[in-house]
Amino acid sequence: MSAPEAPRLRLGSKAPNFKATTTKGEIDFHEYIGDGWVILFSHPDDFTPVCTTELGAFAKLEGEFTKRNVKLIGLSANSLQSHEEWIKDIDEVAGSSLSFPIIADADRQISYLYDMLDYQDVTNRDGKGLPLTIRSVFIIDPKKTIRLILTYPASTGRNTQEVLRVVDSLQATDKYKVATPINWVPGDDVVVAASVSNADADKLFPGYRAVKPYLRLTTLPAEKVLPQ
Repeated sequence: MSAPEAPRLRLGSKAPNFKATTTKGEIDFHEYIGDGWVILFSHPDDFTPVCTTELGAFAKLEGEFTKRNVKLIGLSANSLQSHEEWIKDIDEVAGSSLSFPIIADADRQISYLYDMLDYQDVTNRDGKGLPLTIRSVFIIDPKKTIRLILTYPASTGRNTQEVLRVVDSLQATDKYKVATPINWVPGDDVVVAASVSNADADKLFPGYRAVKPYLRLTTLPAEKVLPQ
């Protein structure tokens, strides 16, 4: 029998709310988000090598996310007791002090809600043959809107610096009428938004450079992007 089709979430979708048991107690997801940003990310299984390195990296970078008003919350299809034991290993391996919550989604209800189950990779299964979660990342803004979705195969660890870079880009482009080009990092030139007329660009971005009529570059100092 084929697997049921999960709800289709796209950029701009409202992040579905849920209640969950986590390593920090019971939560209501929308209440957890509050008036800030959140990164919800899943990992295939506890006590696995790639996931251990990922959780440790997120834990060590949590302070940078906090400066940007971003909360972290992890998830996998394991029990609360398994998560609590695994965190000890994560902190030992990474030299971290993991403090963000990890959702215990043993029944896979939240994984299904966010379409994070692996229906294709037959090796990504638990001992009962049930699909485990893939490496999904959702960046959700204060309006509870999904702004980014990333999906990695179980064999490939994520890049936490890339996730942080996207947060910087989203927050900068929300604040200023710009877009960020390839490989942008805070301090690099940005693209004047296509919605901005040349007359308005002269006022908003004096001295901007028109490489092509549709490609206008301007400076955006890092201090206007990064938390001070």
